[in-house]
Amino acid sequence: MISDKAYIDPKAKLGKNVTVMPFAYIEGDVEIGDDCVIYPFTSIMNGTRMGKNNKVHQGSVISAIPQDFNYKGGNTLTIIGDNNIIRENVTIARSSVEATSAEDESPATRIADNNFFMEGVHICHDVHVGYDNVIGYGCKIAGKVVIEDDVILSTNVVVNANARIGRDAMVGANAFVTKDVPPYIIAINNPIEYAGANTHTMERLGKDEKVIAHIANAYRLVFNGQNDILDVCRQIEQQIPDGKEIRNIVKFLRESKVGLITKM
Repeated sequence: MISDKAYIDPKAKLGKNVTVMPFAYIEGDVEIGDDCVIYPFTSIMNGTRMGKNNKVHQGSVISAIPQDFNYKGGNTLTIIGDNNIIRENVTIARSSVEATSAEDESPATRIADNNFFMEGVHICHDVHVGYDNVIGYGCKIAGKVVIEDDVILSTNVVVNANARIGRDAMVGANAFVTKDVPPYIIAINNPIEYAGANTHTMERLGKDEKVIAHIANAYRLVFNGQNDILDVCRQIEQQIPDGKEIRNIVKFLRESKVGLITKM
């Protein structure tokens, strides 16, 4: 169903079985995939490339003009995958750098699949959000942040520009994230601190008890020692049994540019 009370630019490309409710606003440089639902009073702006079966609720703005003083205009993109739920009053800004294509290496704000954005979330320019994440009520995510997969951000989390949040991590309510949050951990408080391995999420995702124990031991080396990140990575490789999760941790640590959060 497409309401005759919605504004849809004739140049916009809508897939099959798309629902557009009254008073939605869709600009021309927009692609919306099959089975999406666009609720009333939403704005789908130029640069949106949306996959299938997404639901965008009232008051949300997708591909908003970035709040970045470096933005000089041009054809910048917001690329959204499939099966995302974007609740009321969410803003997702498009990239501040002009894209050459929709390929993975090209600049864009990117949202993958199966994410849930609760009411009032703000996603700034050039943020990359992976798969199966829950972004809690009122969270504010600054520019060029990376959120990997199966991450939970609780209410009112603020993430500073260029920080990364590793896969299977959980960040507690009202935390202010200024540095990287490694994968498979819980981080709480303000200033934010390491609070242990995220055992609950890892068990829910079916990780073996031995793997969870190896992850916890790896983080004892990270947060209980006095060595720098590179030395810690070598210690983990030498002392912790190898596995996909351990390699993920080491890779994340070595790629950190803003440093890691600290221990409680």
